[in-house]
Amino acid sequence: MSQAVSSPLYAAIDLGSNSFHMLVVRHIDGSVQTMAKIKRKVRLAAGLDEHNALSLEAMQRGWDCLSLFAERLQDIPKENIRIVGTATLRTAINVDEFLAKANQILGHDIEVISGEEEAATIYKGVAHTSGGSGRRLVVDIGGASTELIIGEGFEAKALTSLKMGCVTWLERHFKDRQLTASNFNNAIQAAKDTLQPMLEQYTQIGWDVCVGASGTVQALQEIMLAQGMDEVITHSKLKRLQKQAMRADHLEELEIEGLTLERALVFPSGLSILIAIFELLEIDSMTLAGGALREGLVYEMVDELKQDDIRARTIASVQSRYQIDISYGEQVAALASKLLGQCQSEWISEEQGHVLLDTAAKLHEIGLTIDFKKGGEHSAYLLQSLDLPGFTRAQKHLLGELARRYREQLTSLPEQHAISGTSAKRVLRLLRLAVLLSHRRNPALEPNFRLESDGDKLTLTLDSQWLEQNPLTAAELEIEANRQTDIGWPLSVIAK
Repeated sequence: MSQAVSSPLYAAIDLGSNSFHMLVVRHIDGSVQTMAKIKRKVRLAAGLDEHNALSLEAMQRGWDCLSLFAERLQDIPKENIRIVGTATLRTAINVDEFLAKANQILGHDIEVISGEEEAATIYKGVAHTSGGSGRRLVVDIGGASTELIIGEGFEAKALTSLKMGCVTWLERHFKDRQLTASNFNNAIQAAKDTLQPMLEQYTQIGWDVCVGASGTVQALQEIMLAQGMDEVITHSKLKRLQKQAMRADHLEELEIEGLTLERALVFPSGLSILIAIFELLEIDSMTLAGGALREGLVYEMVDELKQDDIRARTIASVQSRYQIDISYGEQVAALASKLLGQCQSEWISEEQGHVLLDTAAKLHEIGLTIDFKKGGEHSAYLLQSLDLPGFTRAQKHLLGELARRYREQLTSLPEQHAISGTSAKRVLRLLRLAVLLSHRRNPALEPNFRLESDGDKLTLTLDSQWLEQNPLTAAELEIEANRQTDIGWPLSVIAK
């Protein structure tokens, strides 16, 4: 019996100014599967003196970390490894001393990349892991540099790398470790002064969505979710968190619900930079990207993944891995789209609502790979737990709740933050109808129908002859009409 060949591993290492990160993945079924994520707080930038020389202690912290990473690199093909150094290694005057020993430890050369190259790679990482169309502004606040990129699809249109980061701003503006209004104001103003030269170009190009791709933004989202807020970052939430931070006199006493101890030290400085970016660029809202520099390095190495529609790639990968009936998923999605098209225009106003209806239709049967009886429960668990590039955490949560309710028992959806409550309810109603009307799993056997909407009231008209020939579906449609009506979503099924 021939042995299956395992997928090759890829490794990306990012020697950042605050932390060193290692990402190990394998490429399988048109997607990237994370095998290991290793992070060590090295705080390299804190080891720079006034002449930009790295202290021996800081270099030793770096070498010790790389000795751990080296063990994992031994079994990965050389051509599948990329190791890059960023802002602090660009700045350090004695970088060659650090690199000579580091290269020896790793058995692989470290590439110190320019700020512009770092920004371009971050953008690739975001483009490959975040959904949405139109022009996006990407913000990545690192330890010693901040990258801002505007791009569309996989192409960056403007790249800027600025010499400010959460470690350097900590040393410069919170050196006394006091969380006072004046320290915050100075840090925010200094960040605005640093941003000023690029303001005109970026405002002129413009953007449709804003995405954050760094530890600072990730920490913010974790805090917001822990405090019961949704995942969208806004200026008012940032100011609320600044107030929470200022309740502590000293940085060492900082305690905010949802903030991890290791992030606490650089949190106020990162927050100051983000507030400055929001205020100067007049940003309304920001969401967290699925990936950044390390993911960009990985996707550059895997040629097969250079595809335009991230969500389509994710759906295809999940269908393949979980042996979902692809043609039936397409049938349900087409039917759901047809039902939506017959409703009043703007019945589901958000574009994301249309995307989530299509995705839920294609993936709702994922749970059947585990068991039929609790298929909906399994579908919900898988969709909420899987890494789904192109979908935010809130969207994954809603997809799971929709799939949990795709058949039989109907209950109201829990609170969610992906789309409005009204749109989410309407997506679920159409998904359930599309599943019922496609029971025979063949588009040629679908009935002719007309769906009319009047606010939340739906009227489904079907051919009486078809209903007579399909008595089980007719009975199930009657039960469905009662179920939806009973929870306050009026549905009538009429034979004609």
